[in-house]
Amino acid sequence: MESYYLDWANLLLRWVHVITAIAWIGASFYFVMLDNSLEKPQDPESLDKGVGGEQWAVHGGGFYNMQKYALAPKKLPDHLHWSYWESYSTWITGFALFTMSYLWNASTYLIDKSKMDWQPGAAIGVALAFFVVFWMVYDAICQIFGQRKNGDTIVGVLVAVFIAFATWLACQWFAGRAAFLLVGAMMATTMSGNVFFWIIPGQRKNVQALREGRPVDPIHGARGKQRSVHNTYFTLPVLFAMLSNHYSFTYTHKYNWIVLLLIMLGGAAIRQFFVVRHRFKLGNAGNPLPYAMVGVVVLGLSIVWMRPEPAAAPMASAAASQKVAFGDVKKVLEQRCYMCHGAQVQMKNVRLDTPDQVSAHAQGVYQQAVVTKIMPMNNSTGMTDAERALIAKWFEGGAKTN
Repeated sequence: MESYYLDWANLLLRWVHVITAIAWIGASFYFVMLDNSLEKPQDPESLDKGVGGEQWAVHGGGFYNMQKYALAPKKLPDHLHWSYWESYSTWITGFALFTMSYLWNASTYLIDKSKMDWQPGAAIGVALAFFVVFWMVYDAICQIFGQRKNGDTIVGVLVAVFIAFATWLACQWFAGRAAFLLVGAMMATTMSGNVFFWIIPGQRKNVQALREGRPVDPIHGARGKQRSVHNTYFTLPVLFAMLSNHYSFTYTHKYNWIVLLLIMLGGAAIRQFFVVRHRFKLGNAGNPLPYAMVGVVVLGLSIVWMRPEPAAAPMASAAASQKVAFGDVKKVLEQRCYMCHGAQVQMKNVRLDTPDQVSAHAQGVYQQAVVTKIMPMNNSTGMTDAERALIAKWFEGGAKTN
């Protein structure tokens, strides 16, 4: 029953996490697009009000006029919309999911003893340290170098190098699937940290100064803009890291940390294309197509580099055509699968210690153990290629359990 309720909690948390992430990323993408699409107003009334840029849009049968003030309207409205709940809700639900799926079951999902044979408590502590240390180093880089000459370039290079190091380290210490999720969660934590520690507080200080008639410190706007730009470039890499657990050929690769870095690089380059294209349409930037081409080339070369070696054609023989007896498959399940899918524990509500249950989950067993090789998780029970081939032959022969 515990596993059953945990599965429901996982499902509902994941649902809410996806909804809030859509809201956060959608708002981020929209405002980046809006900022890069603004044109100087043509009518004297807007200019007199202090409007620095505007965009006319049509949506849902209506016309919209989005305006951005050079500083602020002459009189601030009583009600202002603040964009922060999307960020906080996404982080809270994401961290809850990470805790439930990886930290709660650290021995199964977080630890790969062939890499680091440590106790669950130690692995959990180090995983959480990734969030804190990455934020502290990233924030220090931004504060020390962000306002210097060519500060954005210096910060970008240093942050990229640190991400590469953290990715390599995570893949050396943790199970591949967990390492990818950890890197994504680490970057997502920094994105929320930017909102919580700098963007929203800076906006509040500016609003308070305007309401009190005091000069606005431009550092708050500059810093908030810098962190917002970082967040938009983190987005596509983070999304891939979050989705990677469905594609074992990425995180099980021999050089999985390079795989992750290449795909994140491709995602960031493609995001740059979308950021610049709005300015390009207004004649304020060069053609962004090279960024998209770089992203596509990086992803294409990754696909070619990662392609598996062609399997040798099986030799025809009488033995090869024989069907596998369920008794042989049952022995494999007893040794490799009962630990998590037996009478005592049913992870993901899957039980494999009775013929009826094996028959009901035969396709899933084939997909998880043979096709994707995700199970056993991190191959913690040591299933061999020969045993996977045995399951494949049994399934392809009709998956009989009698």
